[in-house]
Amino acid sequence: MRRVQVVVSGGVQGVGYRDTMRIVARDAGVTGWVRNRRDGTVEAEVEGDDSAVDEVLAWMAEGPPGSRVESARVTEMEPTGSERGFDVRDTA
Repeated sequence: MRRVQVVVSGGVQGVGYRDTMRIVARDAGVTGWVRNRRDGTVEAEVEGDDSAVDEVLAWMAEGPPGSRVESARVTEMEPTGSERGFDVRDTA
């Protein structure tokens, strides 16, 4: 089990990044959340099996069509096991 926090920068707001990520995350079978931040980045926490987290991280580095990912900063975290799905949260 692995949990990561990811902050993605570039042209990642207003391009369907969060909604598409929710679909990708649910298809991969991970839990967590994603939200826009006021500084123009997108932040997410993703938890699941190593291979599923890696799959989502690979997608995050590319993003949906129309996005322009400049960087995806990944920070390892302790798994919590507390979430049961993958949600889009309000802007932080």
